Amino acid sequence: MTRRDFINATSASYASMLAWGMIQPAPASALNLPANGQTRDGKGRKVIILGAGLAGLTTAYELGKLGYDCTILEARSRSGGRVWTVRGGTKETELTGTDQTCQFGNGLYFNGGAARIPHHHQITLQYCRELGVPLELFNGSNESAYLYNEGGAGELANRRMRISDYHMDMRGYTSELLAKALDQSTLDQQLTKEDVEKLVDFLKNEGDLNTGHLYKGTNRRGYKTKRDPGAGNTPGNLTDPYGLTDLLRSGFMQPVFYNNGDYAYEQQSTLLQPVGGMDAIPRALESKLPGKIIFNAPVTELRKTETGVRVVYTKDGKPVEIKGEFCVCTLPLPMLKNLESDLSGTVKRAADFVPYMKTGKIGLQFKRRFWEEDDSIYGGISRTNMDINQIWYPSFGLQGKKGVLIGYYNFYSRAEAVGNMPIAEREKMALTQGAKIHPQYPAEFENSFSLAWHRIPYSGGGWANYDDATRKKYYPSLLEPDGNIYFAGEHTTYLTAWMAGAFTSALRTVESIHARVGEYTKK
Repeated sequence: MTRRDFINATSASYASMLAWGMIQPAPASALNLPANGQTRDGKGRKVIILGAGLAGLTTAYELGKLGYDCTILEARSRSGGRVWTVRGGTKETELTGTDQTCQFGNGLYFNGGAARIPHHHQITLQYCRELGVPLELFNGSNESAYLYNEGGAGELANRRMRISDYHMDMRGYTSELLAKALDQSTLDQQLTKEDVEKLVDFLKNEGDLNTGHLYKGTNRRGYKTKRDPGAGNTPGNLTDPYGLTDLLRSGFMQPVFYNNGDYAYEQQSTLLQPVGGMDAIPRALESKLPGKIIFNAPVTELRKTETGVRVVYTKDGKPVEIKGEFCVCTLPLPMLKNLESDLSGTVKRAADFVPYMKTGKIGLQFKRRFWEEDDSIYGGISRTNMDINQIWYPSFGLQGKKGVLIGYYNFYSRAEAVGNMPIAEREKMALTQGAKIHPQYPAEFENSFSLAWHRIPYSGGGWANYDDATRKKYYPSLLEPDGNIYFAGEHTTYLTAWMAGAFTSALRTVESIHARVGEYTKK
């Protein structure tokens, strides 16, 4: 079996292939190219870049170091694309939607798109270092957050549960069952007596079992309300474990609760975020490209010419034409398919058939940070099977007077249904469902701002959502230039949905163009 056969047969993920050494990791550093004009090959060569998201900005930044003359065409009035921080004064009108203007207080925000940086995405960290973007910790996995299953059966239905309680109890009961199996010598043929003793000892400590190898609860779960250990004769009263059958019937085994940062490779601690919002990264890149970005300039036509490319965009209601030797298209595929173009049939089919994730968020501003004051939750994510799906707690501004939490982060059909709601109905739904987990919602709520990425102009979705079939059929066409037109963006990588994908794609494209120009120069 070849490596390609293995990947296709096992549906191996980027993380799995990376761990097994089957693909190279994201580059550890930026290109580290010389300053503008220091190399002759790119000097004066005109490159038109479609889109001022991370991929487009990075492409222009790196090509500029090589002396290329880059122009970025951006349909929006801002850079960053799906790296978008929503704060007071932010305005947006979704497709067939109503205007929204964010009313958050000073210093409050939420990241509408990209929201966290894995510690092993070295290319993202290197650009933050190079661009002088300060970082802080992002707490993605918090055992003090909640699980809530709506409509389940048994004693644990329709009530919130600390994630730590669920994990500790399930770890204890499964360890007990395994220890019992080992004690019954059911694995004698596979393990020696000494091996069994070592494994039982591990399970005893992993599940905090008693001397009889039974799980009867653990101080790892914490203590009953107002019964923490204290001074004098106050040892603390431990919480009681839930029953195993109650846990099994609770509904927490549903896939909606699986996305646990302890296990998801891209979400394992430590996670990071820029101080003041994720848009600090595109703003830092933008500052390196003075006069290179034309905003409010949606592209309408993309053509090949004998000497390069021709692009038509709209500015102030009028069509404008621009020509160059190369074009780097970083537009999301749902936007690319709307262009008038003479792109190859394989590229057009990729734009038509690669699906994008439907996803949405809402930021809720509250008068006080009750999740910290009342529930001792500092960062992290609560999960539920309700339409809100996830509640994210901010990792910045801790113990401040007010705060903004992400009241829902949902996906697929849920996100589509919620996104189709009027703005006021989204808010009502988020408050009604969220109050089942946090009853403080009604008294503390102030205002909100919501977004549905599949309804945001010039996006068409959250990220490219390949399955094995679409990856095999359409992905290869996006990796090769179509004449003098190159493609970059997270959809041209195995790091879809991550900023590292945009960065990696930009470097790949820069290297490809510069290698081609080098061949021209030799000739």
